[in-house]
Amino acid sequence: MSHHHDDHGHNDHGDNHHSHGHEHSDEIEPALQTLLWKQIDFESIRTLNESEPDQGAKIVEKTWPMRLDPEPMLESDADEQLLMFVPFTGVVKLHAILLRSSEDSAAPKTLKLFSNRDDLDFAAASDLQPMQTLELSQTSEIQDLPVKRTLFGNTYNLNLFVEDNYGDELTRIFWIGFKGEYMNLNREPVEVLYEKAANPKDHTLVQGVGDMASQGTRHGM
Repeated sequence: MSHHHDDHGHNDHGDNHHSHGHEHSDEIEPALQTLLWKQIDFESIRTLNESEPDQGAKIVEKTWPMRLDPEPMLESDADEQLLMFVPFTGVVKLHAILLRSSEDSAAPKTLKLFSNRDDLDFAAASDLQPMQTLELSQTSEIQDLPVKRTLFGNTYNLNLFVEDNYGDELTRIFWIGFKGEYMNLNREPVEVLYEKAANPKDHTLVQGVGDMASQGTRHGM
């Protein structure tokens, strides 16, 4: 598998012609309080090797009632691999990833997860040890993919690396969602540290912590 992923031109809309008619509605609906959606920083989502700009963000932005809609769709470009960066607006305890693809050979097969990294490209994602690797099914049903909660209990961004699929030259995904618990990212911990700070140098260090927290929502791709 060669890694010849280029920066692709940004056109407005892609042709979403690879739709599938398997619109089943018998999936178990997740408890609303565990479905992370409002807590996602949609504008900062970045997807490498998408065939049209913002396709990755658009499939994450679909709400639960839209999960079976064939459009918008994320399709890879140069080959079957995809690398998606999803930042949250605060810290989350991630429980599971929800994903809908298809029954054909364009369905993603191996999904590798990295958390709290904003500097990954395909070379790094291929070389580094992922926090968890998920094997996906070749199905148009909603897949509920539990993660190891002890590894994702303090997550402020997530990288999803689709390493391969079931044989097609391109990969297609129709919806991605997340389940977990949300912890609001506010200034309270920083304010407590400020109160305990004994000198201006401590204040500088604490400000750095706040800056790091704010950078968690920025992409590094």
